Amino acid sequence: MKKQYLLVLLIFAGSIFTVVAQVGNLQPAVPETVKVSTERLQRIDRLIKQYVDSGWIVGATGLIARNGKIVFDKSFGVSDIDTKAALRTDAIYRIASQTKAITSTAVLILLEEGKLLLDDPISKYIPSFANPTVLDKFNEKDSSYTTVPAKREVTIRDLLTHTSGVDYAGIGSPNMKAIYAKANIPSGIGTENYLLANTIPALGKLPLVHQPGEKFTYGLNTDILGYLVQVVSGQSFDEFLKQRIFDPLGMKDTYFYLPSSKFSRLIAVHVEDENHKVIKWDSKNRGVNVDYPLVKGSYFSGGAGLVSTTKDYAIFLQALLNGGVYNGHRILSKRTVEIMTSNQIGDLSLGDDKFGLGFQITTEKGQARLGVSAGSFAWGGYFSTQYWADPKEKIVGLLFLQQTLSHGDIFDKFKVLVYQALND
Repeated sequence: MKKQYLLVLLIFAGSIFTVVAQVGNLQPAVPETVKVSTERLQRIDRLIKQYVDSGWIVGATGLIARNGKIVFDKSFGVSDIDTKAALRTDAIYRIASQTKAITSTAVLILLEEGKLLLDDPISKYIPSFANPTVLDKFNEKDSSYTTVPAKREVTIRDLLTHTSGVDYAGIGSPNMKAIYAKANIPSGIGTENYLLANTIPALGKLPLVHQPGEKFTYGLNTDILGYLVQVVSGQSFDEFLKQRIFDPLGMKDTYFYLPSSKFSRLIAVHVEDENHKVIKWDSKNRGVNVDYPLVKGSYFSGGAGLVSTTKDYAIFLQALLNGGVYNGHRILSKRTVEIMTSNQIGDLSLGDDKFGLGFQITTEKGQARLGVSAGSFAWGGYFSTQYWADPKEKIVGLLFLQQTLSHGDIFDKFKVLVYQALND
């Protein structure tokens, strides 16, 4: 009798443990159970279908969750305008700069292990960044330049907030693009044969575009942080992300370079021609090989390299909304998530908003624009993917496309339609 009682007790305890471990995990649910209107959500269907039917976009995948319950998970249109293959909700997208928040999380994991401090100079770990200089004069004819000494060293916090003065290869200011091109510094997209151990130390020897901490300049900061993770952890950057973030959270479709078994799920990239007709991206004409996720590459760009799905990225965001825990695994403490998602740039601004440690942060003024709550954190990717997470309303929202756009207002409209569907 005692043995039977003990067995029942153990089964019950195991069930309780399973329930506790899954609290806050994303699960499909009827929208009304989390005070979202099914009827009003249908306005999102009509919006995206309008854009597809009008020929403005080829396809899109949207996911909305509230209180850990998925209330919208749909794909519209096709994944390839040539083959007309229907777009699936498990389609894999090039998330480009959405990689940045994941890399920033990796840095904060090392912070919590006592292996670095945010105000450490980056030169402590990557010596080529010692004695930084700032661009003074630039000669357009031969890309030569003069510099002045920086007033201080670049810190890890500067890199996390894009206030270091490091610019972007490919999409940055004309002078710095030329300097980076001459030094063979990659943007992180379509540069699969490079190595972090070569490019990042080389970047450290080049001038900054402004004094550290004085401006917000979107740049290769997070690529530097990816290499920092590799140096401090002693692991390759891709393996660190897999072991410390992707595997614990259950992000099974997030990679730098896809396994061959998942090649068919990678959505094609599209552009608009001179007549605004949507066509497939031609790497020969546009210079960037967008098939980079299909090779066995060696460059792990912390700023732009990952591919993922809406579900996988929603898991990452939900983990942060949960205070750093998901799937029974804690990757960050609640307090670290709080500093990650709070203003870290002081009086500097991004339009109406601020920036944390890897995220744009909505302010009260920003909330008035579309209704996204103050304190929400967000960003997006070069190939038209966007996300946000709202701690106040407990919302995770993602809309992924894979093309250049002249109808980019779909993202703002999507956000408005998410909040109009709330039924509190």
